[in-house]
Amino acid sequence: MTRDQIFEFFRRLAEDNPSPQTELEYGNAYQLLVAVALSAQATDVGVNKATRALFAKVQTPQQMLDLGEDGLKAHIKTIGLFNSKAKNVIALSQILVDRYGGEVPDSREALVTLPGVGRKTANVVLNCWFGQETFAVDTHIFRVGNRTGMAKGKTPEQVEAKLEKRVPAPFRRDSHHWMILHGRYVCKARTPECWRCTVADLCSFRKKVLENPRG
Repeated sequence: MTRDQIFEFFRRLAEDNPSPQTELEYGNAYQLLVAVALSAQATDVGVNKATRALFAKVQTPQQMLDLGEDGLKAHIKTIGLFNSKAKNVIALSQILVDRYGGEVPDSREALVTLPGVGRKTANVVLNCWFGQETFAVDTHIFRVGNRTGMAKGKTPEQVEAKLEKRVPAPFRRDSHHWMILHGRYVCKARTPECWRCTVADLCSFRKKVLENPRG
């Protein structure tokens, strides 16, 4: 994709959805951090179902510590890898209390030192809560970046680096939301729904599915 095509790609997605948001539910920076950490290898829908009751009780790291690991597990047992995730959430909550006064730090360097928090999770928190121009490359963004030709790479880090270079200024803050939603609902993994894609003409994917196989 050329720079002009990339600009038009995001312009159209922005026109359709001017204010994209993460589909994870949260009320503050700490709840967002927990929700994103829990979402690894899980769906946002599944995480939201588990965290609604949890977040009604827990708004701060100290409240999470008061709930305890077993109490947390009881809330998130429907989420994959809930045992290890519960351990990490309790550990990161302790660090936030001990080192950061219960607040979520606003730097990637600090966030990635927390248990269970990788670069993608840190980027989501920095973008969604702190408004930073980060590119959180999940499976959807990795697929869309490679499939469209916008940001080809063999690893999420390579795709992220390409997006950093190629996404134009007006769209940088919200671009990863548009790409996630596009990948989740249109540019799907098994059968991309090119027949209803508003940016299909800009995409370099050679095996476009231009007719709905279901009629």
